[in-house]
Order: sequence, then structure tokens, then C-alpha cells
Amino acid sequence: MNASLRVALAQAELVWHDVDANHAEFEAMLANAAEFDLLVLPEMFASGFSMQPEVCAQRMDGPSITWMRDMAERFDAAVCGSLAVNDGGKFVNRFVFVHPDGVLDTYDKRHGFTLAGEHKVYANGDERLLISYRGWRIAPFVCYDLRFPVWCRHAGTCDLMLFVANWPNPRRTAWNTLLRARAIENQCYVAGVNRVGTDQNDKDYFGDSALINLFGDVITSAGESAKLAQASISLDELNKKRERLPFYRDADTFEVTGP
Repeated sequence: MNASLRVALAQAELVWHDVDANHAEFEAMLANAAEFDLLVLPEMFASGFSMQPEVCAQRMDGPSITWMRDMAERFDAAVCGSLAVNDGGKFVNRFVFVHPDGVLDTYDKRHGFTLAGEHKVYANGDERLLISYRGWRIAPFVCYDLRFPVWCRHAGTCDLMLFVANWPNPRRTAWNTLLRARAIENQCYVAGVNRVGTDQNDKDYFGDSALINLFGDVITSAGESAKLAQASISLDELNKKRERLPFYRDADTFEVTGP
């Protein structure tokens, strides 16, 4: 068990539908990186946020998961992010968490972004996931999931939440506010990884990838440019603060029973 976790947030300008170029961009970022235990990539990191899964979706034995496994082995670290995936003819926006030994955990995005028609081309997931990694309990989510606190609720049962996104400029305030809210209400660390630049649909992205503590304070941020932001977080410190201020024990109980 690691009391600390070294986290790397990879904020990049994604190249539209160009898997090799995106892989190369992230490898270049890692060339001079400090050691890390967990690398977090953006939503649809291999393609950009695309409503053309018939063009960009990969299978689970495709090039991006092969690449993720190679990176995980090379750095002895977990590597995660979301991909457009063809799962037996059904398209999903899938968060893939690759452990250093190559074992996979996966989560399919629950909330398709209806304003872009995502729900029409990608099937929504219906199961939450809690990943066990080096003594940490990690809950993955994808972009639009961030807006739904009931689905994200892990009061006292999660140490780190991961939100990977392509979150555009007009809703910047919402991104920064909701990341802090999820950290505060669940009393856990939150890592949010967004992209920068302009996509094929002329949508601009501000970045603001960040690692946040249980009080809503920003530990590190990537700002507005392509950057690898790195910081270490402490499980011992989190648990001590939770015990001193155990707000999560007073949380309401409920069940998520349907879409």
C-alpha cells in the first residue's frame, strides 16, 4: 500500500481522428516527467470528442489500449483515459484504467451529452466502478457525468475521483465549480483532466485540468496550455482530515435505481 500517490495530468491539444499523432504527443509530454504512479489522459484522448464512432472507435484489442499497456509497463504506473470503443457492434465512450501489469478496469460513460447527440450514437453505461489501486479507492467518470452529484456520490467510500473531459470554453465556470463541489461533498481528492485547443467543429477548450483536495483547494493546475501537471497526494493526510471533520457520516442514504 502506498500512503502517497504521484499523479500526472496530461492536458493536450488533441489531433482529430489521428491515433498515432495523439499517442506521440503524450509520449513527448512524458519524456522529461518526474516519476508518477498514475497518468490521467483526457476524454477520447486518441481521437478528440467525435460523433463518428464508425470512423474512430477502436476495439478492446486496438492500438490505443495496446499503447496504454506499453506505457503502463514502461513507467510502472497506471494509465487511464477514455476512448470511443466498438464493443461487439455497440459504441461506448469507455473509461479504461490500465494497471502496471496490464490488467484492465473499465467504466462506460453514464450520461451521454444530449446537446451534442452523444446519447444517439454511444450507448450509456449503467454501472459505477470503484477501482482498487495501490491501496487507493478510485472512482472514474467521464465529462458530462460531472454535472450529476447523485451518480458521483461516494461519501466516505472513495479516496480519489477521476473526471476526464472535452469541456469547452463557454462552460468553464461550471467545470471549475463542479470539480470542487464533488471533492467537498465526497471528502476526497478529485482529478479533472480536460483538453486545450480547437477541435474539428471549431469548439475551443480552456484546459484547467486540476488536482483538488477534500476542502476544494487546488493542489496543482495545468492552466490553459498543453502541459503535464504533476503532484503527490497523501492517503494518510486525507484520512486524518476525514476523521477530524467526518461530515460524510451525516450524508443521506439513497439508491440509484434507474436511468
